[in-house]
Amino acid sequence: MSKNNDSFMVSIKDHKTVQHTASKTLLETIELHQIEVQYHCREGYCGACRSKLICGKVEYTTDPLAFIDDDEILPCCCIPISNIEIKLG
Repeated sequence: MSKNNDSFMVSIKDHKTVQHTASKTLLETIELHQIEVQYHCREGYCGACRSKLICGKVEYTTDPLAFIDDDEILPCCCIPISNIEIKLG
């Protein structure tokens, strides 16, 4: 995992653009900005937060447990490493 000391803009389709800062997962940033997002990882089920990555790059802090396609991400275990645009699942 690379050091993520920068902040990046996260454009969430059909919602708003928010700023992501280091030390939080993408899911935590989305929640911080009070955007409704589905997830069940905290109950032991992985994959509910699956979202489409429209553009930009993310890095995983841990290996995803759920299957994801090449254009999908799991916000619960990734951080942006560039400005990104996503569509919540």
